[in-house]
Amino acid sequence: MNNKWNRIIYKCWAPFYDLFFNRGVFYSARKQIFHEFPFGDGENVLFVGVGTGADLAFCPLEKINVIAIDYSKEMLEKAKNKYQNENIKFIQMDAQSLTFPNNSFDVVVASLVISVVPSPEKVMSEIVRVTKKGGRIIIFDKFAPKHRELSFGKKVIRPIIKLLGTDIGISFEKVYKNVKHECYLVEDKDVMIKGMYRKIILKKLGD
Repeated sequence: MNNKWNRIIYKCWAPFYDLFFNRGVFYSARKQIFHEFPFGDGENVLFVGVGTGADLAFCPLEKINVIAIDYSKEMLEKAKNKYQNENIKFIQMDAQSLTFPNNSFDVVVASLVISVVPSPEKVMSEIVRVTKKGGRIIIFDKFAPKHRELSFGKKVIRPIIKLLGTDIGISFEKVYKNVKHECYLVEDKDVMIKGMYRKIILKKLGD
């Protein structure tokens, strides 16, 4: 995967994205991810790879300050149209190179983005960098099984799936290894498809 291809594939995905990834099990999973998450009044929250804004429906937008970014202009327009009356700042931006200063956000949300970028490690590093000390990171994504290789079948179809704009072989443990000195694991929970999709919450070290 690369940024040029992602720009093309997600332009194609934009009109249909919600039909596949904001209904049924995906809708239930997103609802579960944010259920009772303790957002604080006035917290600054960054949504990295906001897509069509599916996650925003489950968050208390009336009490938090939201910035939502995405690399795809078409996906971002979909989100803007859904939430044009909400106080949300939408910005087209590459998750691998965030333009925000260090320690900017109380909460950073990364749903289905680590598995679709050319460099998951860069995204993870950037997410941690812009999170405030003591801040929290919410990750919802598909990852390879813990402590074992992909099945033969998944290895065969992995290159084909990549052409559709996502990778089923990313190891969270490998991605997390590069930032574990800066944050710690609060929760790691299977939410969909026998653990293929996981809810992960990290907390940045500090205050």
